[in-house]
Amino acid sequence: MASDWKERLGVVYSTNPDFRFEKGEEEALVTLPPGKQDLRVRLDKKQRKGKAVTLITGFKGREEDSQELARWLKIRLGVGGSAKEGEIIIQGDFVQRVLDLLAQEGYKARKSGG
Repeated sequence: MASDWKERLGVVYSTNPDFRFEKGEEEALVTLPPGKQDLRVRLDKKQRKGKAVTLITGFKGREEDSQELARWLKIRLGVGGSAKEGEIIIQGDFVQRVLDLLAQEGYKARKSGG
């Protein structure tokens, strides 16, 4: 245990002399296959200075896979965007085209209100 104090920040310590700190191994997040994904696609203008963006939510899986899907959509649509925290943002109003592209790739996606 050579100086592992940084890994234990935020841990409540025990007064039990027999207590042994064990690091909990986080489960690796597995990306669901396209057919098992339940994606929601909607147009969003809130807090975006009036600019419309197509928002895709509900992606279950690794952040890298979400970013790869966003990259693929941006290339196919020829627009900018980003992916973070399970949301994919595509610049512009492309709700129907995004739904069509996702369906072609086997994703279960539907239009969401709001």
